[in-house]
Amino acid sequence: MTKKQDKTERSEFDEAALFFHRYPSPGKLEIQATKPLGNQRDLALAYSPGVAVPCLAIHDDPASAADYTARANLVGVVSNGTAVLGLGNIGPLASKPVMEGKAVLFKKFAGIDVFDIEIDAPEIERMVETIAALEPTFGGINLEDIKAPECFEVEERLKKRMAIPVFHDDQHGTAIIVAAAVLNALELAEKDIAAVKIVTSGAGAAAIACLNLLVSLGAKPDNIWITDRHGVAYIGRVEEMDRWKEPYLKDTDARALADVIGGADVFLGLSAAGVLKPELLAEMAERPLILALANPVPEIMPQVAREARPDAMICTGRSDFPNQVNNVLCFPYIFRGALDVGATAINEDMKMAAVQAIAALAREEPSDVAARAYSGETPTFGPDFLIPSPFDPRLILRIAPAVAKAACETGVAARPIADLDAYIDRLNRFVFRSGLVMKPVFSAARRATAKRVIYADGEDERVLRAAQVVVEEGIAEPILIGRPHVIEVRLRRHGLRIRPGADFDLVNPEDDPRYRDYVEMLIGVAGRRGITQEAARTMVRTNTTVIAALALIRGEADAMICGLEGRFERHLRNVDLIVGHKPGVRDLSALSMLIMQRGVTFFTDTYVSVEPSAEEIAEMTVLAAAEIRRFGIEPKAALLSLSNFGSRDTASTLKMRKAASLIAALAPELEADGEMHGDSALSEMLRQRVYPHSRLKGEANLLVFPDLDAANIALTTIKQLTDALHVGPILLGAARPAHILTPSVTSRGVVNMTALSVVEASQTADG
Repeated sequence: MTKKQDKTERSEFDEAALFFHRYPSPGKLEIQATKPLGNQRDLALAYSPGVAVPCLAIHDDPASAADYTARANLVGVVSNGTAVLGLGNIGPLASKPVMEGKAVLFKKFAGIDVFDIEIDAPEIERMVETIAALEPTFGGINLEDIKAPECFEVEERLKKRMAIPVFHDDQHGTAIIVAAAVLNALELAEKDIAAVKIVTSGAGAAAIACLNLLVSLGAKPDNIWITDRHGVAYIGRVEEMDRWKEPYLKDTDARALADVIGGADVFLGLSAAGVLKPELLAEMAERPLILALANPVPEIMPQVAREARPDAMICTGRSDFPNQVNNVLCFPYIFRGALDVGATAINEDMKMAAVQAIAALAREEPSDVAARAYSGETPTFGPDFLIPSPFDPRLILRIAPAVAKAACETGVAARPIADLDAYIDRLNRFVFRSGLVMKPVFSAARRATAKRVIYADGEDERVLRAAQVVVEEGIAEPILIGRPHVIEVRLRRHGLRIRPGADFDLVNPEDDPRYRDYVEMLIGVAGRRGITQEAARTMVRTNTTVIAALALIRGEADAMICGLEGRFERHLRNVDLIVGHKPGVRDLSALSMLIMQRGVTFFTDTYVSVEPSAEEIAEMTVLAAAEIRRFGIEPKAALLSLSNFGSRDTASTLKMRKAASLIAALAPELEADGEMHGDSALSEMLRQRVYPHSRLKGEANLLVFPDLDAANIALTTIKQLTDALHVGPILLGAARPAHILTPSVTSRGVVNMTALSVVEASQTADG
């Protein structure tokens, strides 16, 4: 669209897309420094004269570039703009938004940095020379949106010349996803890939790459028929022929798609809208696979295909239909695995490993993150779920290690992985940022003896998903409170295989034989606090937090988790009423953990004490420090205030000053000090300027606030500004392990808190 065109011709979506790309700053990328540049010494190390040292080291040992530069995690996304999406040859400059988008996907899904490079090089020779000259900059090259047949020649030449992976995603990314879909469809249809007939509509880069990969998997070229806008590719045809089509040419009188579609088991469409007519489907074999991948309008719409062939399995390139063939399913993770072993190429074995990993993942239960990519029921392996969701976080955990392992086994890895389990663990920490700090907690939970965790919100999807994870990982023995018929339906809807009685215990609040006992116990613990017999009966029937708390104090569970629905204060009141405090603890408090790019920081009290006294602040700080040690972290506490070591005297600052003194007496081994500003807490240099004799050394990792307003505002604001992962709130001071989560918690958050609860329960039981 040119500037001269009337803006009224643009749709609302078009305007939104333009706004998205323009504001708050043009484009989708920026470059950030990974090293501090805060003083003259930093500058001297980063540039002159310090930079000369790594330069000389790399000159002596080129492989050390992976140690001293970002090259090993840097990919060049390169295009000449000759085949951009469905827009055609729009040129390199107009292709830049697409290449920036590709860069964003690399970073988002695999943590890979990208420079997008758009080159004015329509000729093969110029493209090859330009791209090959970039080898010193990059750890890999992703070719993008280059038209066929030039793309074949360019990639082939570059792979011979360059000692880094060169991967044309339009070819091989599509082929890998298609191959995974084909494998799973043939398994469901109980067909042998060596015997199936495959017919294509389209014979460009993606189609040929798909066929070549399917042949590598066992398909026979004699059973493959290709068609394009000139009809069937037959021996003797001259229109748009090249050497890459030759393996699939047929000596035949057939000239049109209709002439060859009969008996086809697989239709592969990478061509144009409406090419596959409904009447042609009747001629295909039983349980056919239809890959209608033209975008935005496929070769046949899924609903039309379904009417004509109810037994068909259907894939498209669109996100609004099941079985989306989306290259983001594989290219970030293939490069992740290749870069991590310093691969000199992405070979056939590595691509095959990716195919098998993707196909296998679709047969697993879908994760909670993948489930949120769908509306309604969560799909499970079957005709409408042949390939995983692009948002399934397990993709990197399956594909990258498989690709890396294949690279090592085939001799193209310059830096082979010595410990594959440690590598997978590192990838897991990328997926779940809680992985690193939670690792000692999970290890302890697996070894624990007190494992029974009761979940008040047993019908919630997040709890159901968490229950499956904790069972599979041996973290806990779940007890779910919920109606059996509701839980049964939701387990089936979300594709989860855990079952009541076998994998978890179930408490039915509508029909529990312990009902009378629970009522009597509730009256016993809360009868003097305003709970009448009638109120007790109602609470035990309707309040699942009350039921969980009663089960906990009766010894029928070792820990409880609640709070996924409703107000925190209501759950807190019931936990306080029934579970109570540890001996000697004045009041309950809450600790929150934020996992940010800069590391882990704890905040207290973020949810409970509105205006705590100095004594209560000292108590919650000591309790928080003990909790932090469960993570294998030594706590360093800073009591925050508007005063910086006596710079101002107010009621609040005097309270924090007193609390610091009380902590020094209660826990002299704890590094804690205050009152101080937030920047002093996080910078020893600033703190030394103000008060060089502080008991706190280094950077504080526990921030203690004077009141609930300050703590909660700081927590929620920093979480939003830094995109931090929140673990908690962790309830401190309860007589037994009881944790009240918040409605924003994810399934992974429930798993994290389950592990913490188990460790807490076991340590309580042991000591």
